[in-house]
Amino acid sequence: MKSRWADDEEDAALEAQRKREKEEKKRLKAEKQRKADEAAAREREAAQAAAAAETQSQDAELSSRPAKRRKLSPEPREPVAEEEPRPAKLLRFPAPEWKKCRSVEDFEKLNDIEEGAYGWVSRAKDSITGKVVALKRLKMDNAQDGIPVTGLREIQTLMDCAHPNIVTLREVVVGEDTSKIENIFLVLDFLEHDLKTLLEDMNEPFLNSEVKTLLLQLTSGVSYLHDNWILHRDLKTSNLLLNNRGVLKIADFGMARYFGDPPPKMTQLVVTLWYRAPELLLGAERYGTAIDMWSVGCIFGELLTKEPLLQGKNEVDELSKIFELCGIPTEESWPGFKRLPNARSLRLPKNPVTQGSVLRAKFPFLTSAGSSLLVSLLELNPARRPTAKEVLEHPFFKEDPKPKSTEMFPTFPSKAGQEKRRRRGTPNAPVRGNVPEIKATDFSGIFAGREDEEKGGGFSLKLI
Repeated sequence: MKSRWADDEEDAALEAQRKREKEEKKRLKAEKQRKADEAAAREREAAQAAAAAETQSQDAELSSRPAKRRKLSPEPREPVAEEEPRPAKLLRFPAPEWKKCRSVEDFEKLNDIEEGAYGWVSRAKDSITGKVVALKRLKMDNAQDGIPVTGLREIQTLMDCAHPNIVTLREVVVGEDTSKIENIFLVLDFLEHDLKTLLEDMNEPFLNSEVKTLLLQLTSGVSYLHDNWILHRDLKTSNLLLNNRGVLKIADFGMARYFGDPPPKMTQLVVTLWYRAPELLLGAERYGTAIDMWSVGCIFGELLTKEPLLQGKNEVDELSKIFELCGIPTEESWPGFKRLPNARSLRLPKNPVTQGSVLRAKFPFLTSAGSSLLVSLLELNPARRPTAKEVLEHPFFKEDPKPKSTEMFPTFPSKAGQEKRRRRGTPNAPVRGNVPEIKATDFSGIFAGREDEEKGGGFSLKLI
């Protein structure tokens, strides 16, 4: 019986077909290799021909040159008197005309004004022009390391600013001993008052019309800074100067810096504590113009009451006072706030009795437009705070009483003209260096069990 696995005629035909296909593939491969070898051989021949032609051209060039003459010893000549060497002619290139800084000795010191976190300021008189100016000496804590970045930023930003509500940097002068880098002075406009000292000495706060005038000028200067991509980062009443003609100017740019969109990663240790925005207290490292607008809101409240609005003793106490005044943040009112570094340790009540802002109750004499402006500036969510341009267009400034004209603004005796300004319990701006770490235990017990019967209940807040 024939096996079913035995080869038949069909199998033999298939096998013959496979052999023919295999041989054809081998033949095509050999033909392809032959053509490649011929092409390579032609390329080699062309390269050899080009090299031979180049060699022939070089030989022809060498053969056309005259033969090298034999060097002969020079015949002795009579001695010649040596000529005097001509002075070398220096090459001169056009260069910019550098203006030399004047000496601080050109100014007559009249009296000290104040010493801030980033410099010492005095009132002086220009002996050449006779104009009274403010002379600020930059602080050089580590002079061997060069000029501090705060001084460089202040000089750069002030030189780039030209606005009626921003103090003018007239020039930079140096001490007689130029070898000492710490002898660098900024010549600034002199203004008779700063708002902090003025508020402390006033018996009554500013009138509503005067508050509007000051707030409009402050916001106008802040709008100019933000339009030019500058963050001030230390707006407070002691950094706002006022002259006897009712003109307000923003000063002290030691904390200022340029920013972009999106904002870069920056330190959260900026802005004096009482004027520091909640996102900075919670550790935000990317922020924008909203931190300046929070400070404007704090200044607005201070102008109305003569007292700083949020006088926290430290970062934890400041945050608790903000929550007590502006309400407790939620995911609806401030989306994503729990992702901030210091907010991860917050334990907030789920159903607080007092959750919203109590600003309207704190300022019952404000109109509805004024209250809405103050509430919007002190909004916990930075994305919901108005820009400086939006504030300038707010209805609060269009209702009665209208902003008072600067020509009609009252004048006050100038302390800066005669004596040193005194600070009564105002904290300084944060100093560059170590960023304070808010530990979880620092928050424990804040608002725990606090009751306020006058506000109709209370709330408890635990931060761990």
